[in-house]
Amino acid sequence: MADEIAIRVESVSKDFLLPHEKVGSVKGLFTSMFKGRNRTKETQHALRDISFEIKEGEFFGIVGRNGSGKSTLLKILAGIYQPTEGQTHKRGKLVPFIELGVGFNPELTGRENVYLNGAMLGFSEKEVEAMYDDIVAFAELGRFMDQKLKNYSSGMQVRLAFSMATRADADILLIDEVLAVGDADFQSKCFDYFHELKAQKKTVVFVSHDMNAVREYCDRAVLIESSKLIKSGSANDVSNEYSKMFLEEAANNPKGKAGKRWGTGAISYSRVKIVDDVLIGQDFLEFEAKAKVSQDCPEALFGFVIRNAAGQNITGTNSQIEGQRVTDLKAGQTLTFKWKVPNIFSDGSYKLDPAIVLYDGQTADWWEGAATFTVARKTHTPYLVSPKVTLEIGK
Repeated sequence: MADEIAIRVESVSKDFLLPHEKVGSVKGLFTSMFKGRNRTKETQHALRDISFEIKEGEFFGIVGRNGSGKSTLLKILAGIYQPTEGQTHKRGKLVPFIELGVGFNPELTGRENVYLNGAMLGFSEKEVEAMYDDIVAFAELGRFMDQKLKNYSSGMQVRLAFSMATRADADILLIDEVLAVGDADFQSKCFDYFHELKAQKKTVVFVSHDMNAVREYCDRAVLIESSKLIKSGSANDVSNEYSKMFLEEAANNPKGKAGKRWGTGAISYSRVKIVDDVLIGQDFLEFEAKAKVSQDCPEALFGFVIRNAAGQNITGTNSQIEGQRVTDLKAGQTLTFKWKVPNIFSDGSYKLDPAIVLYDGQTADWWEGAATFTVARKTHTPYLVSPKVTLEIGK
């Protein structure tokens, strides 16, 4: 019945003891035995008094920032960790998609690992043989199945592991950020599989940083922050609360933190400033970039890329694409670029990477995360961009 409870979490807390003394040698290992009384330990509260229920057939999201405790919670649900306090109850067979590929042997071939993992999932050799072709087709690894797994790329290993996991006959599935590793085609297959799970009314617990995916697939969700459950409700409400945390953070630290930077330095950016780094209702993102020329250069391209929190390139352009050539650059010269980009962005945090490429193809300056901004919208969609759309309905 749809109203049956598939998972019940009752006042769950999880603590880890962190010893402060570090043993760095064999001698230290032995001498530390005589220092036991002087050792100190710190208690890390990974989870504190977490309670919620998940109904059968529900697609349930668990969201939170890195280090919030959400992965610890998932491992408790999977039975990998035991709670320090409280308890969990599960109804039906549970299969975790956590750390895909656990149990695979790198010295065995892809084919041998399929049969090995199939046995671990409870399938007979005949059952694995019957589904083998479908497993390989889903993973798109037909040419590589007789190679040893240690020669696979990380993406290939994840595709094979996910393909195996989808064959598991489970009532409850725990999914932890499996989409973060694969390419676009693989992620598309994962999303198709999620649609199948929803159609089959499977109970799914989904941990993700992607609020668009949470809004699209999840019925309800909880938000974990600093080891505590701070919000529970509809997927949309919880996603909004998650985005709000980044809005507040952006307001307190508007400059953000710059990332990697490389290039010849022949021309480089001296300043990148976003006019409004928190966009609430603005139609445009506006920013200014100042560049200084250190060496004479006949021509250069000045542009940028904008990435979302998952690192996906959302949009970008450069002076040549925009029909403006920048030529005859002299050492000591300073240029100012004022960009105005339509606010097509969905809710979330974004990074701005300005770049300068010289006429001969060399990168003069590429500045990852030179500036950051956050977008908050009153209406939400599960898609990467949210342009203004008009609709007319005639009768």
